[in-house]
Formats: sequence, structure tokens, C-alpha cells
Amino acid sequence: MDLPAQLRAGQPGVAGLQVGLSGHAELIVGEEHTAPRVGSGLVHVLATPVMINLFEAAALDAVDKHLPEGYQSLGTVLNVRHIAATPVGMKVSSVANIIRVEGRTVYLAVEARDEKELIGEGTHERVVVNVEKFSQRVQRKLGI
Repeated sequence: MDLPAQLRAGQPGVAGLQVGLSGHAELIVGEEHTAPRVGSGLVHVLATPVMINLFEAAALDAVDKHLPEGYQSLGTVLNVRHIAATPVGMKVSSVANIIRVEGRTVYLAVEARDEKELIGEGTHERVVVNVEKFSQRVQRKLGI
């Protein structure tokens, strides 16, 4: 897939993706974010799938705002640890930092903290795609 020049690895510029760019996401844990509600456990604390969603949101914030119109990033690899529980009512903040860019692939370090401690960390990879071409490929999969 051809990428605009500003997306190629090593290309500087406002629209380029560079090591050090970061993104953020946060939420106040509500009952809808708990393990029983999303089907991942019985204890009423922040569910791991919701923490993962925060990692994805922070990564989108780090990457997609720097892409030209018609392009977006898609998550392809996620390797994380959920290391501490967060109760309902507490704020959780996530940060994603770009640590490497190779061609269309963006590598990020991710972490999440509640108001008291680190609750999760790991790595995440995203690939940059042309939205129109990607959508066409998905439609072909459906036979459309």
C-alpha cells in the first residue's frame, strides 16, 4: 500500500509520525466499565477489556491526528499486563507514546494509572491504512 511521503518512516514534518508523540485518554470508572458488566469476571472493578479500550483510545490520540485525510490507524498487536484493580468512582488515565515507526507500522508503549498507582502497562502496534482501500477490501470479503 502506498503511503504519502509524510507517512514514510524517517520523514520529518508536522503531518509525520515521529518517536515521542503521545496521546491520552481517561475515564471515571462506572458500573458499566466493570468486569461483571462486560463479561470478564465477577468483581466490580475496572474490567481488563475496558483498560485495553483506554490503551486503544490513547494510541488513536497519539497517531491519527497526525495522519492526512483519508488515512487512519488500526490496532494489530497488543501485549499488556493488568496489574492492579481500580474501584468504581475512581479516575483512570492512559498514555500511549510512539516508540518506533517502521513503514506503515507504529509501535507504542502504553500505560494506565488510577488515582493511586500504575494499573496496567504494555506495548501496542498499529498499522496505517488508506480508509477507502481498506473498506473496499472488507466489502470484497463480504462478496459485495
